[in-house]
Amino acid sequence: VQLQASGGGSVQAGGSLRLSCSASGLIFSNYEMGWFRQVPGKLREYVATIRASGDSPYLVDRVKGRFTISRDNAKKTVWLQMNSLKPEDTAVYYCAAKSSDSSQWAYWGQGTLVTVSS
Repeated sequence: VQLQASGGGSVQAGGSLRLSCSASGLIFSNYEMGWFRQVPGKLREYVATIRASGDSPYLVDRVKGRFTISRDNAKKTVWLQMNSLKPEDTAVYYCAAKSSDSSQWAYWGQGTLVTVSS
């Protein structure tokens, strides 16, 4: 199983980025997908998830109204659209996959760095 995250970069506050995560080696449509982020020295933080069917996207309060999670099961890809970025959004962003009948995030991507300057 491989999750390949991409799309990170450096932007100024108020800017936008779109992260992508392409999956291979798994039946993508059977997996809930999530985005997490981590700042060096801090715990990994949950950001957003979307169910295997693509419904019921969920985002944590601190990114609601600014971020959107979506997926295309035919393309085996999940995206995180990030608008109105803030310096506190700076982190390494990871995508992850969890079987619909499991509570554990079984597979993780390598991470992509997002840097937001003020």
